[in-house]
Amino acid sequence: MRKGTPFWHWLGEAGIFCSVIRVPVTFPPEKFPGVLLSGMCVPDLKGSQGTFCLCTTRSSSDKFREGGVRVAIDRVGLLCRSYVPGPEDPLSGGSGGELRVNFEIRPDINTKQARFTVDTESFTLKVGDYSEWIPVKFKAGVGFSAHGICRFYLKELSPEVEVYVTPVNIDPGRPDLPISHPVTYSIYLAKLFGPYATLGLAEDTWALNEHVLDDQAFLAQCYANHDDRERMLFDALEKTQQGLCACVFDTTDRVQHMFWRYLDDDHPAARDVPRDRRPRVIQDLYARMDALIGRVMKEIDEKTLLMVVSDHGFKSFSRCVNLNAWLHQNGYLTLKPGKTESGDWFDDVDWSRTRAYTMGLNGLYLNLKGREREGVIEPGTDADALKEELRRKLDGLVDPASGRVGITGVFDCDSVYAGPYVDNAPDLIVGYGEGFRASWDSVMGKVTSQIFEDNLKAWSGDHCIDPRLVPGVLFCNQKITDEKPAIVDVAPTLLKLFGLALPGHLDGKAWTVGTPVGTSTGGSSHEAPEVLQG
Repeated sequence: MRKGTPFWHWLGEAGIFCSVIRVPVTFPPEKFPGVLLSGMCVPDLKGSQGTFCLCTTRSSSDKFREGGVRVAIDRVGLLCRSYVPGPEDPLSGGSGGELRVNFEIRPDINTKQARFTVDTESFTLKVGDYSEWIPVKFKAGVGFSAHGICRFYLKELSPEVEVYVTPVNIDPGRPDLPISHPVTYSIYLAKLFGPYATLGLAEDTWALNEHVLDDQAFLAQCYANHDDRERMLFDALEKTQQGLCACVFDTTDRVQHMFWRYLDDDHPAARDVPRDRRPRVIQDLYARMDALIGRVMKEIDEKTLLMVVSDHGFKSFSRCVNLNAWLHQNGYLTLKPGKTESGDWFDDVDWSRTRAYTMGLNGLYLNLKGREREGVIEPGTDADALKEELRRKLDGLVDPASGRVGITGVFDCDSVYAGPYVDNAPDLIVGYGEGFRASWDSVMGKVTSQIFEDNLKAWSGDHCIDPRLVPGVLFCNQKITDEKPAIVDVAPTLLKLFGLALPGHLDGKAWTVGTPVGTSTGGSSHEAPEVLQG
């Protein structure tokens, strides 16, 4: 669905080599003259954006709201047996049957460790330890198999046995789906460094939200993935002697999402943790990232341009806002007779009497005739009037419990977006105030009775709010003389630095950067800008 042309394609066509590592929205990878490892949006082997597994001897009918499944561990004497769920069985005839990989556990209560056997792999884990990446092969009849990798984490041995299994990642050494260009690039990295996470959102935030992982287990996962990314970056710097190297570090994003609660004086998800006992997770993260930048600067010479670009900042997310609840209570969204709340995805909504609804993080939609299946609002004058009415009522919406402003801006998409794909935009974009974000229920199209409520999840920091409150960061080793640089300027700046003409459709402008990093000689002798993102 991504329609734009990435800037590295323009560079590649001009003969400028690029190494592009884990940039979001690059799956499936496209061919271009360079190497690329896909980033956020790469699915797991089940085709989801990450489905973890909790294997347990505890009996429970509760389901995880999102992101995970429970699988029973069966005890047979001193032996425990369970399985890792995989992709849908292609021979099940669409009945939903899944492929599985069985494994065994031999607990040793005295030493607080257990011996695991997965296919031909055997390994021992202590309670609180992760395994290395373990290859798993899902088989369905003759001639079909799917190769993945996952890590096992031993949570508990007594009185119950519990094992967390990461989402099954596409095996980078034997990719059954393309995750790099050329396909041999992911294989090359696996041979060089060993198996590594390929899932787009590889840090399992839902497992921490659901209390399947604790803080330390989640951080161990984050930094293991981060270390792999560092190795890939420095390899790319070594191999990309001339050209461009771009690498995304999303550890900063994941850790701030999950640990902002310890920075907030009164975050609902950390009220039981005294201030003097709160870990300095985010402070330590930034010290680590500063050290990384220092090591990169030692690797490059004075002719190389280094830019560190973040596309957003962070604020606390302590209060949830369910806009569907507000729309319902104010007569814009109607439920079926006798209903005061709805299920997920607008179950029990009466569309014949509904004028507006919200789903996702910030989009607010009108129930337009000709667009929605049961639209009731006429496009044009009626729609414009309804948008203005909603903007007027929602802008400045106050949380009665705190007296703080929950919505600091409502933006008409006709005014802020342009181009051939604007029809895909919501009708209004809601800019939440500091401390607020769309509720977990509202995101999934659920109407509840409460408009405002506490956010009790570990996911306690966010940036999907009023964009004026969460600017990103730009760091450069050469002076940028332009005022108010913006992220849309990065692509035209890089193209200009390499001596390329700018495509006419680009929104941004090329910056004036200190000393030029190269001059055009047919695309064969350009020094390499390095772009780090996080």
